[in-house]
Amino acid sequence: MPQDATGQPLAGLRVADFSRVLAGPYATMMLADFGADVIKIESPAGDDTRQWLPPVDAQGDSTYFGSVNRNKRSVVCDLGTDAGLAVARRLAETADVVVENFRPGVMDRFALGFEQLRAVNPSLVYCSITGFGAGAGARLPGYDLLVQAVGGLMSVTGRPDEEPSKVGVALVDVLSGLNAVSGVLLALRARDATDASGTAGHRVEVDLLTTLLSALTNQAAGTLATGQSPTRIGNAHPSIAPYELFDAADRPLVIAVGNDRQFRTLVRLLGAPALADDDRFRGNADRVRHRTVLKKLIEDRLRPEPAAHWVGVLTDAGVPAGQVNTLDEAFAFAAALGLDPVVELGAAGRTSRQVANPIHLAGRPAAYRLCPPRLGEHEGADWLAPSPTAAPGRAPVPAPVPATGLYRVPPTPKGLS
Repeated sequence: MPQDATGQPLAGLRVADFSRVLAGPYATMMLADFGADVIKIESPAGDDTRQWLPPVDAQGDSTYFGSVNRNKRSVVCDLGTDAGLAVARRLAETADVVVENFRPGVMDRFALGFEQLRAVNPSLVYCSITGFGAGAGARLPGYDLLVQAVGGLMSVTGRPDEEPSKVGVALVDVLSGLNAVSGVLLALRARDATDASGTAGHRVEVDLLTTLLSALTNQAAGTLATGQSPTRIGNAHPSIAPYELFDAADRPLVIAVGNDRQFRTLVRLLGAPALADDDRFRGNADRVRHRTVLKKLIEDRLRPEPAAHWVGVLTDAGVPAGQVNTLDEAFAFAAALGLDPVVELGAAGRTSRQVANPIHLAGRPAAYRLCPPRLGEHEGADWLAPSPTAAPGRAPVPAPVPATGLYRVPPTPKGLS
């Protein structure tokens, strides 16, 4: 049965979600999972990812769209019409939070920019997600693959003798969504902590490029400190060894040795304890310098047995090791550990199997209330309840504009583009 938001930390928080595709919708879903009332404001054509298929779920809907849009209600607003724009403005002017990821300037053209909305909604937290910021990079398209390329991630991903490679998921978008969540929560905290009336709204700006540069952590730090950019080294680690993929009899496994004690245990279990006292491998820096030789010596001892054998032996002895799982195997592994990685949503004959929210808040867990919405499913939707964070003097929620005629689908979609 669907759960409700009662008692959740963000219950009553009103979020007008103008975002689409991945970064913004991921952020607003994270807020919705913990009780925020998120109204997804879509163009007549809908979020682009509604058409990104296959794969599809049991109802034939895009699993890409469904992966980041549960717990939301969908309304369609054609910003090319006065009526549709009026609905969008009313929702934005009465929200606690607005999230958008259009090209810089698009929201301003519709009088939905931060300064325009703050004039009537002074407590608003307004989050903009862009590819390359609102300055010189404003016109650059913010696609995850493009950012992985120009942001340096592809230069350190893949084998040295092969072409640069992207990560197997739109990771930069996901990280940007998480930064957006953090920024929104920081802004809400700052608003409530610094202004007794709670009317000090804030603008949050997140861009994909600096999100990636920050996420490159040790690789970025090494570049800044030395002036030298790292290169691709496959699955190896630039600063730790042995810490990569190794072949066993049937399939590869990862061994991730982080200190000398673990290395001594590893080579003892492999039947080669003398390697721990070999000058080439005595310390971590030595092992990094002789990584290629060390990998061959380890694989020679791994190959007689299957990967599962070694994972069991090494894990029992405290040496980090694991098989390279498929996603099916990864979900099964998480379930076996009691992590409950999957949730089932169902209502009114619809079902949706989803990845559970990874944040576990004691006493106030994520709630799964709504399946990903059909386009315009909640026509005429208004906020579920007054926001508990509303400040004295805040603009009240006006009566809903009559829905008739507001959500037509014209032959040529206009508005959110």
